[in-house]
Amino acid sequence: MKNMKDVNKKIHDMAVFIEFLAGSGLAIFFHMVLHNEEAAYIVFGLGILLSLVTYLVREDVGKMKSELVAQYQQVHSIPFALAQITDPECQVKAKELIAGTLKSINQLQQGYIPLDEMDFYLEGARQSDHTASQIRAVDPLTTGWLSRGALVNFYQSNLRAMERGVLITRIFLTSRDELSDPEVQKVLQGQHRDGVKVRVAFKDELPSTIDFSGSDIYGALDFAVYDDRAVTSVFAYAGKSYGRKTGQQDDIAKYLHLYERLEHSAHQICVEDDRVVLASKAIALA
Repeated sequence: MKNMKDVNKKIHDMAVFIEFLAGSGLAIFFHMVLHNEEAAYIVFGLGILLSLVTYLVREDVGKMKSELVAQYQQVHSIPFALAQITDPECQVKAKELIAGTLKSINQLQQGYIPLDEMDFYLEGARQSDHTASQIRAVDPLTTGWLSRGALVNFYQSNLRAMERGVLITRIFLTSRDELSDPEVQKVLQGQHRDGVKVRVAFKDELPSTIDFSGSDIYGALDFAVYDDRAVTSVFAYAGKSYGRKTGQQDDIAKYLHLYERLEHSAHQICVEDDRVVLASKAIALA
């Protein structure tokens, strides 16, 4: 390939030289043979201009050819690679990979960055570290906050944000039966004690227009909004990507609207006798 390029370059340079010689030869012919100096100068000047024009045209054609070849190879590299796979089982796996890649590209076209589980919590921690005012989050109430390394490290970034004066409100989605679980109580008490404004929303009390199964565009109702400038959200169904991040203002507005609706259905909590209870229940008992 390199040798061919060198040969084409030499031919290109020789063509310019030949054109120059042809123009100069005609000028000499008009001057020495026909004794027409004016025509000789005109022919010589036109020859120089034509050589320059053809040189520039060849340069542009060469650049366009290189760009087209690069684009052709880029577009057809995957089909060529797939065509070289002969094993049927490998072909099936390759098609699955392509389908997953196309889904990721579709997400990127819509302004979403797909993230695997580790990157999802890393991105959440990064966004938390860059938050200046407020984080509004909705999370399923699981015991992973106390044991899963990714969640623990993410929560540490929340604590650092609160030390800077960031307000964090978190709505935990659970059921009334799960609320009495000792591990769940530890999660709620821990975050409440740390200064997170904790709310609890029961799944069976959510507005009927909110599909908790995750079939709507909001996914698994597991997301966080950082300073109204970025959102990270978990996908409803397991796949190649665990969640996604976006900074599109239209989508952020949708998540904020969803948060407000969930907040309207959520309960405040308080701690009585080392147990987390609903604030409304505590008031009623008092």
